[in-house]
Amino acid sequence: MKNLRNSVLAAMFLAIGLVLPFLTGQIQRIGNMLLPMHIPVLLCSFICGWKCGLAVGFILPLLRSVMFGMPPMYPKAVAMAFELAAYGFMAGYIYYRSKSKDWKDLYSALIIAMVFGRLVWGAVQTILLGMEKFTFYVFISGAILDAVPGIIIQLVLIPAVITVVKRRGLLH
Repeated sequence: MKNLRNSVLAAMFLAIGLVLPFLTGQIQRIGNMLLPMHIPVLLCSFICGWKCGLAVGFILPLLRSVMFGMPPMYPKAVAMAFELAAYGFMAGYIYYRSKSKDWKDLYSALIIAMVFGRLVWGAVQTILLGMEKFTFYVFISGAILDAVPGIIIQLVLIPAVITVVKRRGLLH
């Protein structure tokens, strides 16, 4: 029953991830800043576990690229697939290995996952584009400076939603 529940929830998070960028997609710069596909992947990993988070994270940008043409498949969707898979894996893995699963564990897992995901994104971008096109400045700009609003939203929204889900008894 738990596997069925997680599969249904993972499909829901995938669907949310496909639709959510439409709210910001009209202005690509805003979408890049708010990181709308990251939110359902992180929620999926905390609620369904690292396996579902990893799967949804990897599939989401590739499927969205095939279905809607955004993000462009190469190099953006490919790099995002590895980044979001890293988010999904790391957030769920750390959180479910924690003892108390309190707000400190939640924030620790979230922050570590965000750093790890951005490092994976940078490594994949470097492999895809080479050091000449993907410089350290481009990495800092894309991974941190441009993403500050999305990072803030994730740090506020994800713990709030997880707290509500836990209070409702929906998180194991």
